[in-house]
Amino acid sequence: MNILLDNIHILRMIADFGLVVLIWMVQLIVYPGFSFYTNADLLKWHKYYTPKITIVVAPMMFIQMGLALYISLFEFSIANLIYGLLVISTWLTTFTYFVPLHQKIEKNQDIKISANKLTTGNWVRTFQWTFIFIYGVFLFYS
Repeated sequence: MNILLDNIHILRMIADFGLVVLIWMVQLIVYPGFSFYTNADLLKWHKYYTPKITIVVAPMMFIQMGLALYISLFEFSIANLIYGLLVISTWLTTFTYFVPLHQKIEKNQDIKISANKLTTGNWVRTFQWTFIFIYGVFLFYS
């Protein structure tokens, strides 16, 4: 592996680890905390929280996707393709299931139901990003 690709993989592992830490915090602290709010208070908090967390999450997701595409193009292998597909799976999960739930809360629709679905359903993304990180570490050291 050359020095550029070594650095790309280190940056990838940093982004993967950042997303793992973030998703576990969301899963264990943020989403369960929604249950302590009344609908009106959750609506207020959600309108404050969502843009702030997006500032943190979106760049990391874009960095992760960009790096997955980069290694798939410049260091193609089945293992790197699998990594890219795993990253794509988090995007699909996020934008087909979780974004609509956040939009329902934002529109004051089914607030408690949507909040509960976020909490229980987010285990999928928690395991996705955890697995991506572990898989990426395996890729780096193999």
